[in-house]
Amino acid sequence: MNAAAPSMPLLDWDAAATQREEAGGKGWQLGLLARYGLPVPEGFVIPASVYRKAVRENGDALAHCRLDNGVIALLNDELARRGWLETPLAVRSSATMEDSAQASFAGIHLTRLNVTGIDALLDAVRAVWASLWTPQAVAYRDRFGIAHADAAMAVVVMPLLPARAAGIAFSCDPRAGRDDRIIVHAHWGLGESLVGGEADGDEYVLHEDVLDTRLSLGEKRIGSKARKTVMQDQGGTHTIDTPRDEAARQVLDDAQALLLGTLVRDAASALDFGRPFYDVEWVWDGERFWIVQARPVTAIARNTYPAIASQPTIWTNGNSRDVMPLPMSALDWCGVRRLVNELLEAGYRHAGYPLLPGTQRAACFNGRLYLNLSLLMWEAWDGFGVPPKIINEMAGGHQPEIAVPPDTLRDKLRRIPYFIRFARTTGPVRKHAEQAAASAMALAKEWKAATPPHDPVASYTLLLDRTRTVRGQRELGLMQGSGGASLSMLVGALEKHFPGEANAMAAALLAGGTPSVTAQQGYDLMSLAEVAERHPEVQAWLTQPGRDDNGWRALAPEHPFRRGFADFLDRYGHRGVYESYWRHQRWHDTPGYLLDTIAGLIGTRAADVRARQEKAREQAWQRARAGMPWHARQMLKFFVASAVRDSNQRELARSTFAATADALRGQLLHLGRALMERGALVQPEHIVELTLPEIGLALRGVTKAQGVANRVEDRLAQRAYWEAVHGPDVIQVDGPPVAVADVSMPATGKVRTGVAVGAGIARGIARVIRDPRDGTRLNQGEILVAPSTDPAWTPLFLKVGGLVMETGGYLSHGAIVAREFAIPAVVNMPGILEQIRDGDVIEVDGSTGRVRLA
Repeated sequence: MNAAAPSMPLLDWDAAATQREEAGGKGWQLGLLARYGLPVPEGFVIPASVYRKAVRENGDALAHCRLDNGVIALLNDELARRGWLETPLAVRSSATMEDSAQASFAGIHLTRLNVTGIDALLDAVRAVWASLWTPQAVAYRDRFGIAHADAAMAVVVMPLLPARAAGIAFSCDPRAGRDDRIIVHAHWGLGESLVGGEADGDEYVLHEDVLDTRLSLGEKRIGSKARKTVMQDQGGTHTIDTPRDEAARQVLDDAQALLLGTLVRDAASALDFGRPFYDVEWVWDGERFWIVQARPVTAIARNTYPAIASQPTIWTNGNSRDVMPLPMSALDWCGVRRLVNELLEAGYRHAGYPLLPGTQRAACFNGRLYLNLSLLMWEAWDGFGVPPKIINEMAGGHQPEIAVPPDTLRDKLRRIPYFIRFARTTGPVRKHAEQAAASAMALAKEWKAATPPHDPVASYTLLLDRTRTVRGQRELGLMQGSGGASLSMLVGALEKHFPGEANAMAAALLAGGTPSVTAQQGYDLMSLAEVAERHPEVQAWLTQPGRDDNGWRALAPEHPFRRGFADFLDRYGHRGVYESYWRHQRWHDTPGYLLDTIAGLIGTRAADVRARQEKAREQAWQRARAGMPWHARQMLKFFVASAVRDSNQRELARSTFAATADALRGQLLHLGRALMERGALVQPEHIVELTLPEIGLALRGVTKAQGVANRVEDRLAQRAYWEAVHGPDVIQVDGPPVAVADVSMPATGKVRTGVAVGAGIARGIARVIRDPRDGTRLNQGEILVAPSTDPAWTPLFLKVGGLVMETGGYLSHGAIVAREFAIPAVVNMPGILEQIRDGDVIEVDGSTGRVRLA
């Protein structure tokens, strides 16, 4: 037998974390947990290549095969180096396809405990290898369509911990399908009796708060006294009756259960912050908790309404891409994960609609934000009779729709109390919306001006308190989350009299009027452009190559441009390009984009925009007077006024949330500098790569600096990958595809059809712009073709002849502002950026939703 060492050496945790195919599922994830600073016992992995070599030399006779002398020597030296020759060990399977998100192989492959000495270790390795080919393992692979030729086995070796207690925990509630709970199972001694079903352990249900930073103990169930405990001694592991005093009391006290829950949540978040649902095996040695295994939860119950349980869940980023088109950081997702629920539930709570507890309306796929369209459609239909088609158009258009039962008189009567309560309870909120926003803006300015506490932990605690204050702004939540109700009623009323033209009619009727805060922001930039036009020295500076963006401060204090620009930054400086992301700077930090925009607006006139608005609005009212009876027109006036108010308040809420986020961002950077001083971050801005709970654990020293640095490094690399990979607009899970699903863009010859959101027809040169900072290429009257538009794009709308957006729906930011400015606009056109070339002449029909290509 060849005595040479194997080609692949043994893997320590650092090596296992980077070599999944060699370390196997279990070894790889233990390596990652150790890399991220979680409490994992010391250990190493016998790589899968050693198994493959043994198969080549011995065939399938693995249980009694002779191992390569080089392997034996390597293992003996490793045990000696670690001082483990007489130490009881745990030898665990780590197949290459094991513990994946699709197949866990839980209980399929072998684990050997209390393995002592080199000979016993060799026997255990052979047995673990052979367990890859047991009938149950073969059948499991067949069930999941895993090719047997791809099967290979690595082996994890670690000390057998002296367990006072052990068990398994879930970072979600897989039985109820809820991700706001953590389920802990605990038993005395080793956890094998619990995993193997021989014992009835304790169960603790922990609840997360809205920030996912606090856990509270909910229900707990103490197992029966007829327990079995697996204990270890010099003779091995044995199953014994649990001592009476232990059987009568809970395994973990409340504080221990909460401490373990925090650890489990941190482990899951470290492994996958976007989908932190893991099954974790843990051990308590009397002094601390250890993690001995972690694997993704492969089966989570579906928490949805019974009426749509037989239909698939439809996830879409058609409208969310308008707010967050880029991949999210860990802190971004930590913030929106619960916030989306709060915003979208606000109107239903005011109406008294019985929302299903624990449902999740947001998901993170490939780092991007998706919304649960199935839930949104059902709740709108069941609560207010809004057809899925309308919700679809508001959310983005070309998506599947759920099937709903026929609307009956009984359904209409059942909904009446919801309408009454909604009107009665939201009226006062709407009435005082501006006051609520002003108070929140004042609070944000106060926070931004204040000096954070020097002590990082105290500063972190203050950050959490302020974040909870923001989340407690119920008025702002209602304004942001329920702005579509009045708009849907307006469209519905118009559809009865103008079938197929309702969207275009609504867009024209909503043109002009009292400007939203976002539109006013654009008008103020136009005013600054007019000031610059009157002052040649300012115009020359704005258009100067390599301009100093702080040059405006060199102007005389009384100069109208200096005073005007300073006032603009005071009112709008909290906003920015892609402002929904914590990592992006605000305009008061980097005003270059604003100055470029002002230079580009020189020569435009607000009067021209207002004349276009007035024309569109008057033509729409003429049609309404000709095609609607008197009483319907009175209701139409009410719906138009409500839609204008609600759309404006939606924009106001968004601006206010941006202001509070700007204030909190300053405090985050303060904490980032503290972590950088400890060696945990390379730069303060990298703090956004951590979740709020992770920041707290890092500041308290629970997670060591190197573990934090490793998480950030890996997440930066992961986001770079996500930025290069664009996921689908629609994802269907939990069932077969919906039969009516058609996410393609309707096309006839050179005509493409999207969702009409702005009335009128425009023909002109297409300017394809993928980032608002590239907007200097846009000339007056050209048609802007963009992927999505957040408030930073708004100034460009003032000079365009028309708008085409790849994403977005009737409630997207771009649609709201396009209606205000009376711009012919069509949104939700998947793939349009690849079909229109920069400089093409195209025609945009905002009345029909059609775009004619060159």
